Amino acid sequence: MRMLVVEDDRKVADFVARGLRAESFAVDVVHDGIAGEQYMLSYPYDLLILDLMLPKLSGTALLSEVRRMRPDLPVLILSARDAISDKVRHFEAGADDYLTKPFDLSELIVRIKALLRRAPIERSATLQVADLQVDRVSQLVRRADQRIELTAKEFALLDCLMSTPGRVMSREMIINSVWDQSFEGLSTIVDVYVRYLRRKIDEPFSKKLIHTVRGVGYCIRDPEAR
Repeated sequence: MRMLVVEDDRKVADFVARGLRAESFAVDVVHDGIAGEQYMLSYPYDLLILDLMLPKLSGTALLSEVRRMRPDLPVLILSARDAISDKVRHFEAGADDYLTKPFDLSELIVRIKALLRRAPIERSATLQVADLQVDRVSQLVRRADQRIELTAKEFALLDCLMSTPGRVMSREMIINSVWDQSFEGLSTIVDVYVRYLRRKIDEPFSKKLIHTVRGVGYCIRDPEAR
């Protein structure tokens, strides 16, 4: 799952981003409201973490734009404004949760996972291809009722492929989804992680689900499905 953090305090933004990445989420970070709006138009995020006191475009104004563009997107306000009137105002404007600064990272993570569980059906928290099942919130992976342990990046790659089963994902598309904007590596990193994933997802089983489309990229599909 991919999240956008819009926070002008760079230390806070870095603290939040590192915590989320440790939980296997891909994270983009921007530091003003205009950049936040541009990123929202560019990527299909699963959740937005939004500060209110932003330069160029306020968090309140950005929240209004987000609700117009993505009415189903979970939005968590992260703000030093702790007045009840501020909370009421932004809940009425469409925020799904509101956490005041200073905050504990563990509480932020718990609140984020709770929001993801309540996400609309079209962004299901459970994915399945053949006998492979993924719980996107608990990050539990099973195949043929056997639990499979994945690293954070392996899980993010599997989540990316299973979000659109049967669709061929180019290496660039995978990098944009799994590795955030700080990633500066080469596209060969995708091939490396696909090999890691195949060792755990496919090699122990007779039916292979991860397929290579030469010159294009990768997809995950049930070869017996029509």
